[in-house]
Amino acid sequence: MKHKQIKPFPDNFLWGASTSAYQVEGAWNEDGKGPSVIDMRDNYPAGTTDFKVASDHYHRYKEDIALFAEMGLKAYRFSIAWTRIYPNGTGERNEKGIEFYHHLINELMKYNIEPIVTMYHFDLPYALQQQGGWSNRATIDAFEQYAKTLFECFGDRVKYWLTINEQNMMILHGDAIGTVDPNLENPKKALYQQNHHMFVAQAKAMILCHKMLPNAKIGPAPNIVSIYPASSKPEDILAADNYAAIRNWLYLDAAVYGRYHPIAWSYLEEKGYEPIIEDGDMEILASAKPDFIAFNYYTSQTVAASNGDESDIGHTGDQHITVGEPGVYKGVANPNLKKNEFGWEIDPVGFRTTCREIYSRYNLPLLVTENGLGAFDKLEDGDVVNDFYRIDFLRDHIKQLQLAITDGVEIFGYCPWSAIDLISTHQGCSKRYGFIYVNRTEDDLKDLRRIRKQSFYWYKEVIASNGSKL
Repeated sequence: MKHKQIKPFPDNFLWGASTSAYQVEGAWNEDGKGPSVIDMRDNYPAGTTDFKVASDHYHRYKEDIALFAEMGLKAYRFSIAWTRIYPNGTGERNEKGIEFYHHLINELMKYNIEPIVTMYHFDLPYALQQQGGWSNRATIDAFEQYAKTLFECFGDRVKYWLTINEQNMMILHGDAIGTVDPNLENPKKALYQQNHHMFVAQAKAMILCHKMLPNAKIGPAPNIVSIYPASSKPEDILAADNYAAIRNWLYLDAAVYGRYHPIAWSYLEEKGYEPIIEDGDMEILASAKPDFIAFNYYTSQTVAASNGDESDIGHTGDQHITVGEPGVYKGVANPNLKKNEFGWEIDPVGFRTTCREIYSRYNLPLLVTENGLGAFDKLEDGDVVNDFYRIDFLRDHIKQLQLAITDGVEIFGYCPWSAIDLISTHQGCSKRYGFIYVNRTEDDLKDLRRIRKQSFYWYKEVIASNGSKL
């Protein structure tokens, strides 16, 4: 649709940026924090760092938040490390951990930066993992207790809550993220049982939030992207519909409508992946009503009709993530899109399409919680980082976001990834996303100095102009 008049961003639009605890905080075993599954990981790609120090945000949060304020952020989306609050996932609380997040939130409030809190961002307590992790229904109760503690401690200042970051990625790519035991007889069935338990845990957290914090808002935070058919062949269109159901709508239908998407459930039955659903589970799901939908978007994906064999599985973007499943859909590259240096396809128009699809299906306000460009940034003489490529990427996506708003989509915030350089889940600290450069390498912490990139100054002007100066 070509609009004669482009609508401005809302006056109270939440221009923000995002991080996650394990990727930015460091201090992995300090002040009573217990180990998470991330901390216990030992299969790092050759030449990449671990998460033990990360960007040392734990010790430098005041300096970092002052920089966020200088950039003009209206919101900061961050996650709380479950094992800082409950070192063993449940049991005794760690007051030092609670104290840290009190200080962090208060520092944000000092600068009028809205805290947007992710409750769980991949870093399951290792003690719970040893007891079966999300395969164990007891983890539902542990998450509900954890949620109750967060609402009690921080609910007086935190208005926006995100339940689980990218639950669909933990299930679809459990081997890449490390949430599944590949030695299981049927690892996919185990993953979809974990998935169901997460649905129930998320629903319980949403119900509890509305009960305890009637003025707060809470929603899911999956990774949602438009799925293109490789051609206009009916078989390709059907394959795209299959993948959209399995990748996107399974997760949002459960969160918003409290039910399993019918095509996705048919897939689970066909593959023998259907989970055990206990009495009362679906009633819990149906009782939970999210106030908004948060979502992460980096690139669209394209699929074709299945060949019915292993040739269906291919790389359409991240070299660590494969797409395709025999008999369901085949992952293919999109020849109409450019790629970044990591092989990710760049699709700003797909961002607009994704916003429209989500809003048309669910009619809930949207919050963008991740969108960004990873790159090998270079620190030049004079402490200059010329990340013009990141500016171009974000500019093109923000333009499409504004067009989505003009299309009639209700979007109340944009929090790109990431506020500051952090440790990428797969490519260490060399793959940088931030507006602020952190002076370290994979094997040398150097001085961890913070350096404003060119994108910092650009985004500052975008925010100051409420998106009118791109």
